[in-house]
Amino acid sequence: MNSRIINLPKIEDPRGNLSVIEKENIPFAVKRVYYLYDVPSGAERGGHAHINQQEFIIAVSGSFDVVLNDGISDKTFSLNNPSSGLYVGNDTWRELKNFSSGAVCLVVSSGEFDESDYIREFDDFKIYLANKTK
Repeated sequence: MNSRIINLPKIEDPRGNLSVIEKENIPFAVKRVYYLYDVPSGAERGGHAHINQQEFIIAVSGSFDVVLNDGISDKTFSLNNPSSGLYVGNDTWRELKNFSSGAVCLVVSSGEFDESDYIREFDDFKIYLANKTK
């Protein structure tokens, strides 16, 4: 599975900690940043894969789970630390769930929004992967 936890530099200070996302920290150039918040209890986000884009997902506040699927198996990552995040490569199905109250999910992406880069149905994702390996 093309994903892994990446620890960010953490600068500790009695006034509050600081973490930085720079080109040395993640394996792609940043083209877009967005965040999810006020996610209702029981709601799920994501539910798609990207053909080309890569993402880096951080729980800047609270916690949530990211369930990834590579077409063969699922792997769940529980994010709850603002000084680390989950790198998600392309061709990986992702679902975000189990948001705690007040959770904020920051997503750093390698590409600008492009609807043609999304696969929004899991069955289509499996077909895409099968055709890609032919």
